[in-house]
Amino acid sequence: MQLVYADEHGRVFDHPELLAVARSGDRLVELFEDELIPLPPGATLVGLPYTRAVGMDAKTGEMKAMAPGCQAVGALLPQGYTRYYVPGYMKTDKTQLLPLFGYTAVVWKDGEFYVAAGQTDDPEPWNPENCDRKELELQVDRLLKRYPDNRLYKHLSHCALEYQCLTASNTFLQRLEGAVPVSFACNAGCFGCISEQPDDSGFPAPQTRLKFKPTVDEIVDIMLEHLKTPNAIISFGQGCEGEPSTQVKLIVEAIRRVRAQTSNGFININTNAGLTDHLRAITDAGLDLMRVSTISALDEHYNAYYHPRGYTLANVEKTLRYAADKGVYTSINYLVFPGVTDREEEIEAMIGFARRTGLKLIQMRNLNIDPDAYLELIPKAKGEVYGMKTMLDIFREELPDVAIGSYTHVPPAFAG
Repeated sequence: MQLVYADEHGRVFDHPELLAVARSGDRLVELFEDELIPLPPGATLVGLPYTRAVGMDAKTGEMKAMAPGCQAVGALLPQGYTRYYVPGYMKTDKTQLLPLFGYTAVVWKDGEFYVAAGQTDDPEPWNPENCDRKELELQVDRLLKRYPDNRLYKHLSHCALEYQCLTASNTFLQRLEGAVPVSFACNAGCFGCISEQPDDSGFPAPQTRLKFKPTVDEIVDIMLEHLKTPNAIISFGQGCEGEPSTQVKLIVEAIRRVRAQTSNGFININTNAGLTDHLRAITDAGLDLMRVSTISALDEHYNAYYHPRGYTLANVEKTLRYAADKGVYTSINYLVFPGVTDREEEIEAMIGFARRTGLKLIQMRNLNIDPDAYLELIPKAKGEVYGMKTMLDIFREELPDVAIGSYTHVPPAFAG
């Protein structure tokens, strides 16, 4: 398992004398065969700027940093895969923060690239290679012409064509889960927000946030267009917006109008679940699915990352319990990071949280963050670090009624 690194021109090499190592939290660790899979289709190799790759001398076992200009290499994984380790690296400039991506350790083995990850869901529906770009352009043009005054379609066309957002693309291709963003405001100040960052944060936000308040007509147009098949999913709450439940009146009215015209498909909300009263109203209007974003079931860790405004983790739990009691298929968007999520105290807290809230699905989502900045932000480990692979095994054993996946699904009773 050879070290992989990149030169200043972006060319990728393997090192004949250094073995690959990875990071779990702030520790450099060796990799084992059962923690590796071939580089999945749709994955992308990227250099980590301001870093030097670190490997292990095969003869002495000594950790060695490569010369300046030899960057660490990581893989950005498609949906369906959960990383076990971050690439091994050291920073050349600690004042510089890495772009907001979920870097996965990569090695060269048996003549091909392997990654430190495991498959936690069917990758094919969300494989970027299955998005026909030519067909997407045709469908974007068709719907923009059909709805020339709908600002949401114009916004989503930019997300689909420029950012290559698959959820936005689905909205035009009318397949799988589509997007209907509604909010430019948020009641949290997430440390790693991908759509809005303070000017002095040091993080370049990879996409821009919705800048207008849509009308109910604009929202309903998109929902009705997408909900034409029984298994379609249309979702409030995208990476290009704030917290959707801040626009509770728009959402409630839109759901009621749509459900008065069709019973097709599933209406989902991706939310931080802090505004419990708002989400009760949305649930009662006819919500089918709810996915709640969380990074931890421990208050100290949760608060350090989300900076919640006017709510607590207890509100999140209360919202999930209410939705589950009303028959909504509930899941969490679990932002996971090797060496943190797999800590003993984190695992125990999440098992309790899942049991109390009646969760149906845990979506394992690789956290897009600069590892060093994240580790400085959150509490230190208090117990043993089990490893991501072992953590998943524990969840499957302790939570037999909770599915492990990577993205939003049609409830099993309706699948197919």
